[in-house]
Amino acid sequence: MNRIAIYPGTFDPITNGHMDLIKRGASLFDKVIIGVANSSAKNPMFDLEERISLVKEATKSLSSLEVVGFSGLLVDFADEYQATALLRGVRTTTDFEYEMALANMNRALSKEFETVLLMPKAEFGHISSTLVKDIARHGGDISQFVPKEVSKAIQAFS
Repeated sequence: MNRIAIYPGTFDPITNGHMDLIKRGASLFDKVIIGVANSSAKNPMFDLEERISLVKEATKSLSSLEVVGFSGLLVDFADEYQATALLRGVRTTTDFEYEMALANMNRALSKEFETVLLMPKAEFGHISSTLVKDIARHGGDISQFVPKEVSKAIQAFS
């Protein structure tokens, strides 16, 4: 039996914190599907195809991963890929409360679906895509917070 997990997010942009969770998740599961959410309501910096491309580029050295875009219910996306686990990161108590509600709702929609919460390593706990975008929009150096490919893409975007 393959242990397949979904790691969903907008990844706008993918950060070193995301990369930490992806690497650690890949050691826990046989396969990790990185689900790049359409999330047009969040007004992303990069469109869906650009975000998928950046995630693929950032994770190209890792095996047992697949990067795909999705929209709709997460449990339907997980069912499509025969995933039984949702991989999520928790940085703060606010994140935990949100993730607990999400986990309970997903479990109500699909009894077989479990949520696995990982805390980022201490050096990544303060990084968020929102903060990275804010720093970049104001001309700050984001290279320590994101993979090289992402830093170059954001510099080209600005």
